[in-house]
Amino acid sequence: MQLFKAAFLLLALLCGPCVAARTATQTSGQPRPERLPTPRSERPRPFGIAYCDADHLCDTVPSPFYDDSDFTPQGRLRWNTERYRRKIARTAAMIDSLGLPVVALWSVENEQVVRDIAAASRGDYTYLHRTLNSLDGMDFALLYHADLFFPLCVDSGRRYLYVEGVLRRPVGSGPGQRFRRDTVGLVLCSEQRMFRWVVGELRDERPGVKLVVMGRLPAREIEDYGLQDVHARAERAGRGNIRGRAGWAMRDRIAVDTALRVRTGDVYIRRFLLDPAGTRPLPAYDRRRYCGGVSYALPVYVYLE
Repeated sequence: MQLFKAAFLLLALLCGPCVAARTATQTSGQPRPERLPTPRSERPRPFGIAYCDADHLCDTVPSPFYDDSDFTPQGRLRWNTERYRRKIARTAAMIDSLGLPVVALWSVENEQVVRDIAAASRGDYTYLHRTLNSLDGMDFALLYHADLFFPLCVDSGRRYLYVEGVLRRPVGSGPGQRFRRDTVGLVLCSEQRMFRWVVGELRDERPGVKLVVMGRLPAREIEDYGLQDVHARAERAGRGNIRGRAGWAMRDRIAVDTALRVRTGDVYIRRFLLDPAGTRPLPAYDRRRYCGGVSYALPVYVYLE
């Protein structure tokens, strides 16, 4: 009996490593388990960006560099301090209603106008403004929450503004708040030909930067530059941000780098932005008739994941 036990133990010692090696080989040859989806608590919160045409938001002071005589108290439109303050207040109310951390503005006259908008807003916005030296005196501006967006460099030219910066998106909630950081390039264009030139140059010079392009963009060419048209679906559904005789049209839109994930994008429409009949955006002027609204164009927005 003792001799049998000794033989059994010797056999186990000799065969054990072979069995273990064979088992490990079989295990390593099995397909790896699929990667589990990221828990919702580990995903960054959506980050909202909006683009708004302020429709000639001018102060009442004549400029020595371009003709803004219509937007003066003695001008054709009788643009006075009361009307200016009302448009500032309504523009700020629109921005507050959007409630997004980054809001791009087109068609503001100067830095004082942007400063007044930021002061009238309830949000804690920092602003960035550049003079474009255009013939009509209209500029771009960017309102942003400084704890969520950090501009790194700024470039401007005729009818465009480029702001490269870091987005900070909160991940989860509670104590020990963490953030996900993405370097993005915000491109604001008021003309389609500027889109082609500016975005083309950026793709060559800054190929690693994820672009978010806003303004008047050539819809059929967006994909040629590695971008996705955020508002294509809304446009197919018949929505738009301006209203003409033929109905709604998507005059302004946002295009996002294919390296970024989009949750949703659409036109921002609220009752106070429309005329009394609720059929079209309410501008400050309909030709020469004062209407007291914000703009003939509704804002457009996107949420990034």
